[in-house]
This record gives sequence, C-alpha cells and structure tokens, in this order.
Amino acid sequence: MDIKNYLDSTYLKTLEQSGLSKSEHLKTVTSYIQEAIDHNFKLIMIRPDQVRLAKEMIVKAGSKVTIGTVISFPEGTHSLEEKLAEAQEAIDNGADDLDFVCNYQAFINDDLETVKQEIIQGTQLGLQNNKIVKWIIEVAALNEKQIIQYCALIKKLVVSNFKEDSYHNVFIKSSTGFYVTQNNLPNGATIPSIIMMLENGSPLSIKAAGGVRTYEEAVEMIKIGVKRIGTSSALAIASGQESDSNY
Repeated sequence: MDIKNYLDSTYLKTLEQSGLSKSEHLKTVTSYIQEAIDHNFKLIMIRPDQVRLAKEMIVKAGSKVTIGTVISFPEGTHSLEEKLAEAQEAIDNGADDLDFVCNYQAFINDDLETVKQEIIQGTQLGLQNNKIVKWIIEVAALNEKQIIQYCALIKKLVVSNFKEDSYHNVFIKSSTGFYVTQNNLPNGATIPSIIMMLENGSPLSIKAAGGVRTYEEAVEMIKIGVKRIGTSSALAIASGQESDSNY
C-alpha cells in the first residue's frame, strides 16, 4: 500500500487563524504545496484564494498532484447561490476537488429542502466539470442517528439524480477539523463515525478528515474502506511519525 495515494495534504488556516504575518502565511502555504509536490501526495487541499498559486507551482513542476479546495468553509451556512459561485470560481482557477461544507444546521433543523438542493446542484456543477465533489457533514455536530440519516440522504440524492459511473467521484467527508467541541471530545473522524458513514453512504466514497494522526490510524481507516484521508500532517503520517496537530 502506498499511503501517499490516500493523503489529501491539508492547510486551511486563514491569515488571521495562523497568527502569522502576511508574508509568513504565504510562505507556509507555499511550503505545503511544495511538500505535496516533492512527496507525491494525492492532493493538496487549500483555501480557494490559493488555488491559482498551487496550479502554477504544480504545472511548473510537472507534477501529478491534484488540487482541492473548500466551499462555504467551515460553517457551511452560505446560500446555495453563494456556494455555487464559490465553487465555479474554484473550478475556473484550476481546482480538481470541491469539498463543500454541508449546511448541517439546516439538516439539524429539518430544513431538508435546503439540504437537498445544495447536494443536487453542487454535485451537478462539479460532475459536469469533471471534478470530484465531497460533502462535509461535520460528524462532531451530529448524533449517531443524524450521521446515519445524513449519509443515507446524500446517497439517495446522488443515486437518484446521477449516473452510476459517477458515484466514485462523489464523497461524503467526515469533518472540517475546525468544529469546536466541548470537553475535548473528538472533532473529526473516529472509527465508529466512519463505520456509520461507510455502512450508510455506500456506493459513494468516504473521506476521513480530522483526527487521523499516525500511520497506523491511517492504515486502519483505509482497511475499513476509506478512500481519502484529510490531514495537515501528511508527511509525518507517510514517514511513520505521530503528529501533534489537531487536524
């Protein structure tokens, strides 16, 4: 197993969140992109305003690393129109993967029409542009029943509205890694939450994000069926080291 083929190397802090100067922040983003190129990770996951930079660096290096970005991150509460516009701009700038944050608050509040429309239209936009689409459900904000129901709903909408040969290009993703939990509870992927996603989201692919910090944990996720792992510590994981990162 070449674990690098599963790793979405991730840096999603804003300038404000990083606590760095503008030039230091840009240097950090650039270093993550270059690291992904140097170590042949599956993908570099960055903010939308950094997609052009990544594209330029990857093309210049002749690399096969793909580019992912996040939509309506991390709250997921943007309107459908705003999400589609942000996604279209990311496509225009060279993104390969679109990781939409679901409006999980709408789901929790039983506003299923909002949820259905964003899943259908966001998936349609991505697939018609030959992109991979991922839907982040934010497992830490949901109880077990809601995780099961959300995955089943996304699966139903994709299977009902799109062709079978596109299913492998639609993922359900566990977490943003930015959700604030109480009492130090996990805010990302756990084995129990991922198993629920796999059991109720198949035949869609599953991405585990947040909380995978060691090579052993990553391998365990892959063995149970995960197709992608989002981590800010891709190099540490690939090197068999343990990360102290919280994402």
